[in-house]
Amino acid sequence: MSATRVVVVGAGMVAHRFLESLLSRAETPLDVVLLGEEDRHPYDRVGLSRFFAGDDAEAMTLERSVLDDARVRFVAGDPVESIDRGAHLVVTRSGERIGYDRLILATGSSAARPPIDGADLPGVFVYRTLDDVQQLREHVEGMSRQIERPLRGCVIGGGLLGLEAAGALQGLGAEATVIQSSDRLMSAQLDLPAGESLRRLIEQRGITVRTGARTTRLVAGPAGAVIGLEFTDGTAEPADLVVLTVGVRPRDEIARAAGLDCGDRGGVEIDATCRTSDPAVMAIGEVASFENLCVGLVAPGYAMAEVAATRLLGGEAIFGGYDLSTKLKLSGVDVASFGDAFATTPGALDVVYSDPVGGVHKKLVLSDDATTLLGGMLVGDASAYGALRPLVGSVLGADPAAFLLPEGGVTAPTGELPDEAVVCSCAGVTAGGIRQAVHEQGCEDVASIKTCTRAGATCGSCVLMVKGLVSAELTSMGRTVSSALCEHFDMPRRQLFDAVRVSGLGTFSAIIERFGRGRGCDTCKPVLASILSTLTGAHVLDGEIATLQDTNDHVMANMQKDGTYSVVPRMPGGEVTPEGLIVIGEIARDFGLYTKLTGGQRIDMFGARLEELPLIWQRLVDAGFESGQAYGKSLRTVKSCVGTAWCRYGVLDSTAMAVRLELRYRGLRAPHKLKIGVSGCARECAEARGKDAGIIATAQGWNLYAGGNGGATPRHAELLAEGLDDEALVRIIDRFFMYYIRTADKLQRTAPWLEDLDGGIDGLREVVMEDSLGICEDLDAAMDLHVEHYEDEWAATLADPVKLKRFESFVNAPTTADPSLAYTPSRGQARPASTEERRSGEVLIAGTRLEVRR
Repeated sequence: MSATRVVVVGAGMVAHRFLESLLSRAETPLDVVLLGEEDRHPYDRVGLSRFFAGDDAEAMTLERSVLDDARVRFVAGDPVESIDRGAHLVVTRSGERIGYDRLILATGSSAARPPIDGADLPGVFVYRTLDDVQQLREHVEGMSRQIERPLRGCVIGGGLLGLEAAGALQGLGAEATVIQSSDRLMSAQLDLPAGESLRRLIEQRGITVRTGARTTRLVAGPAGAVIGLEFTDGTAEPADLVVLTVGVRPRDEIARAAGLDCGDRGGVEIDATCRTSDPAVMAIGEVASFENLCVGLVAPGYAMAEVAATRLLGGEAIFGGYDLSTKLKLSGVDVASFGDAFATTPGALDVVYSDPVGGVHKKLVLSDDATTLLGGMLVGDASAYGALRPLVGSVLGADPAAFLLPEGGVTAPTGELPDEAVVCSCAGVTAGGIRQAVHEQGCEDVASIKTCTRAGATCGSCVLMVKGLVSAELTSMGRTVSSALCEHFDMPRRQLFDAVRVSGLGTFSAIIERFGRGRGCDTCKPVLASILSTLTGAHVLDGEIATLQDTNDHVMANMQKDGTYSVVPRMPGGEVTPEGLIVIGEIARDFGLYTKLTGGQRIDMFGARLEELPLIWQRLVDAGFESGQAYGKSLRTVKSCVGTAWCRYGVLDSTAMAVRLELRYRGLRAPHKLKIGVSGCARECAEARGKDAGIIATAQGWNLYAGGNGGATPRHAELLAEGLDDEALVRIIDRFFMYYIRTADKLQRTAPWLEDLDGGIDGLREVVMEDSLGICEDLDAAMDLHVEHYEDEWAATLADPVKLKRFESFVNAPTTADPSLAYTPSRGQARPASTEERRSGEVLIAGTRLEVRR
């Protein structure tokens, strides 16, 4: 039997998915040719923002094994320029003529440029391909070396892509302003109230938003590059660069030239089988027009790819229409829209929960009898998206308020979903498909489900649901549910801690080589960083350990929403000398920092730029201050009252005990942050029972409470021991903390850890006071070792030129200071002027005066 020649035009995500489906199921000979326009392998275009988070082109490349198949010939950088339907062949730019039996058009779409003057000026970019974002980054880095202030970037278009582009600009150190012509952000997915909630969240990140602003032209400066934008209302906006995200246009030019029927709005017309007006030609993805509509989402493209592959193999699949569910991929901002979000169904009912202060707006759309879920919008808290989206069209089965109210947060389903419910819209995988993979193909975790079904392999929004379904099926089969740390380590954090401790390995690469696989991820790397810190006492910026840290630990400061950092020096027990206060005040004045007293009795200074951190800390260290570790999963603070030192009600010296405890546990890394409170009497002024370890003085001695904190579900600590003297108190806290550090799950606070612990508070008491496990001596030694090896992280960094290089914003621009910044008073404080304030009046850009009117 001769092989069927299949030619695929376009080498994007949808084409890649088509080949995966086709090759995995084909039982007859195939000869496949994949022709790509870009000079690279297919990559994750949906995750372009990953490029600005540190991933390179290689990390974003899709599974290569598909193209390594002997049945496939991949040609990159040689796009098809014409189709000869009569001769059944295509002609590439290089002149190669390739015959086909079946032709698959997957040419996707291109970024649209609005018809305004200046849209093609230097400094104007689109945000569509990997080449686009590489050019954008290079441009920003290049200009930043020339201009000693943050660049001003404007994004025209406030949809999904526009907000992601704004986040990318901010990540590169540029100021970002989103220009939206309609009255709200993400107008295709959100109604006005939801859009306003999203706007507040975006602005809280330091991104400026202008709605109802139609751009008339882009202004060129003396050098010919863009320097600003003008709008229909006569106002203007300065800009050093502009990113266009105003939509996409189907790449249907070769199809039109070949005489294929195309839609009125563009795109190659297809029927429900993905066949075009030519029976030998199929179209899939964003170039395909189904019912006169093209959609720039990957999930419908994947669904089409499955249909086309099934049809080509002789199956009967049909494309059922577009799933327009979307989820914003901007760090720190949760937004999702699914189903009939705008309630266009006759008789549809809205159930709305709105919390403007908390930045949350949720809406569910139900049928007229309030039973069937039709769609919804989630802004500020999209945790229920994975559970709700598969239920669209099904009976909700619960009070809708339970899905919306904070205290009724919905966890991943545990098997109640009907088999036909679509769990992963990107891959078109149903709940039944996942259950079948567990029962028939032996999948026992999310990683194997991804490999087997592709569920969760694209945007990842369904991963929690997939995990819940797998766990439910394994439980129903009497199987043990996996507690793997992540797909790179089969063991949970507790076992991994013991494995690293016993093996004595001190680097991530050695640990993953021996106990794991792959290159690690954002889950296991910080976990190993914490474990290695506990066991080796290594500095967070030492060698390979530095690459494992979270963003805040990486620069030993807390990043704020505007991209600047906060500085929190340690003040044990809240004590500080007048001289120390003067130093802090002078630093805040000299660097223009906003100062605030924290709930943990420290002074927080906000607004420091990256390169200023060593300068600030040098002055603090010289004045005798240490790092407060406010940036790490570590001991944050020990809060206290004044106890017997000053208070007439004090029973014991709570301040002295607080100082002792903070100096003992400073720098102690843990699965989550730790807080301690010490109250000098039963009046509880230090709010000790709301802390991970709470100490209250009584006439009989110290009472110790464990497992309280103010997380998502605030919890009072439980009484662990009472009537303790100083030494006994310290030793029991030593054991409690070290036992928690060794046995807690990733990012698990002491409250849920104690709930999960065998025997709860009684079980903890047996371990740390009665030595039921015979490990108290080991726990004591481990804490003593931590105390002995402690060093101040910032003092060590200031003495190391290699570590200090991490605090240079750009290689050729050691400072990002903007001498034009003005400061305005706010509640008696000094703070940087807002973006609006800085831009009011006239702005001089590259020698050209651009009037900015409000």
